[in-house]
Amino acid sequence: MTLLSLKNNFARTLGSIYPKEEIDSFFYLLMGFKLQLKRVDFALNPNQKISDSDATFFTNALKKLQKEIPIQYIIGTTEFYGLPFYVNEHVLIPRPETEELVSWILDGTKPKTILDIGTGSGCVAISLAKNLKNTEVWALEISKDALKIAQKNAKLNNVDVNFLNKDILTLKTLPQQFDIIVSNPPYVRMQEKQEIKNNVLDNEPHLALFVDDNNPLLFYDKIADIAIKNLTKNGVLFFEINQYLGEETVALLKNKGFMTIELRKDIFGNDRMIKIYFEVSI
Repeated sequence: MTLLSLKNNFARTLGSIYPKEEIDSFFYLLMGFKLQLKRVDFALNPNQKISDSDATFFTNALKKLQKEIPIQYIIGTTEFYGLPFYVNEHVLIPRPETEELVSWILDGTKPKTILDIGTGSGCVAISLAKNLKNTEVWALEISKDALKIAQKNAKLNNVDVNFLNKDILTLKTLPQQFDIIVSNPPYVRMQEKQEIKNNVLDNEPHLALFVDDNNPLLFYDKIADIAIKNLTKNGVLFFEINQYLGEETVALLKNKGFMTIELRKDIFGNDRMIKIYFEVSI
């Protein structure tokens, strides 16, 4: 089998499921992962033959793509903020919007301590630890399976992160005070399920995605209370939020006594991030 015939097979098999550009992206990602070849290598030698064992890998990957399993889970890795991360079905695949949140935190801040609540793959905590050399970073996660991935990612990126296996909703105290608390908690309402693509809905962990329609700000409510107790003087709280609930989230925080709150849109023009300064009026 040649690379060209393999690529054509991808186009034929997946054409009714994905756009052409996405199919090409899948093929080149898998080619790079398995064969260590780049697009230019394909362009220069499309008739290069591949071994039977490599062909089997691509066949198995193709079957998974037909089932709309995310390509990141198939190869087991992804990139976030320029860093490599292991991912599997126990953690969400990091999104570009969350990279914007990390950039916002890094913009002009020099915290001594940071806590990431609901760390998942560890992408936020690890990216911050990598870019803030003298900062002590903590990360909290309820899922033991997700925490194993986060710990592997910390080793992969050669950073020290203090991991805690805790449920934020039942947590009474934190081990110390923090200059920054950040969280990208579950925020998709059940009523929004129809907006979620099948590859996400059928494969990514619902524990990290969904909240009850009747209490969609549950995590923000609890984390805000934790922040009031555990942020240092002049500390800052950062959230990634549901794009439909920006004003509601701001209102909740104002009711908690926070006075300086900044709501920011993501690259797609959706309300996505909030920065809250620790200056409560009550």
